[in-house]
Amino acid sequence: MPELPEVETICGGLRTRVTGCRIIEVKVLEPRLRTRVGPDFASKLRGRVITDVKRRGKYILILLDNDSVWLSHLGMSGKLIWVEEKRPRERHDHIVARLDQGYELRYHDPRRFGLSLVLSATELESLPQMRVLGPEPLDGHFGADYLYSAARNSRRRIRDLLIDQSIIAGLGNIYANEILFRAGIRPATRAWKLGRDRTGKIAKLTPRLLREAIRWCGTSFSDYRDAEDRFGEFQNHLRVYDREGEKCRVCASEIKRVSLGNRSAFYCPKCQK
Repeated sequence: MPELPEVETICGGLRTRVTGCRIIEVKVLEPRLRTRVGPDFASKLRGRVITDVKRRGKYILILLDNDSVWLSHLGMSGKLIWVEEKRPRERHDHIVARLDQGYELRYHDPRRFGLSLVLSATELESLPQMRVLGPEPLDGHFGADYLYSAARNSRRRIRDLLIDQSIIAGLGNIYANEILFRAGIRPATRAWKLGRDRTGKIAKLTPRLLREAIRWCGTSFSDYRDAEDRFGEFQNHLRVYDREGEKCRVCASEIKRVSLGNRSAFYCPKCQK
């Protein structure tokens, strides 16, 4: 699933390309996403001018000139790309929005776990998916005191706490594993045991690593692409995630994998305690 760096990369790419464009026509070719695309979806977008593109957690927010918002979540396999109108469409292009300058926005999602809807700014604020989101790790509301407060009374493993969207918006399994490697903490460690110093280290490393991943345009293993349908490159810089059996880039120990809940976690037994 695209995480914060991937979604931020997409939003940045779209922002420079579609801001000021008018949506001329919208075709919903497959409405059966995680939540079915509404019958009035196309009519709500048609004729609107895009004024900005923002991100909240893992959600893409395309702002429109009538104070409404086109909200997209990419699910497990989705991508929202800006392409020339003449480019042939692909099998899983479920939503196509034609713009006024010879380009299209295409929502592509083989697994159809994504979400796409249009709503007013007021409705966005009260949307259940938005109301449960925790602070953004790249702004001033996230820091050492906040994370220590969240961790000290939690019986959960620290990896599980970090990927809880009500605790930190946008952080997922890839970057939680990488942050914990750099902090020298094993993913199965109980959060309450870490104390202020170690949670403070995680809080300091979190925005640093996320910004590094954004500079490399995110991580591409299979489905993720940026706004121009290009691969990210941060997969070439991962220290532990999906590297079971490979040598640690720091100490040459063998990277281990452990199942936490229904997700894998990766760690170096020597570098992480």
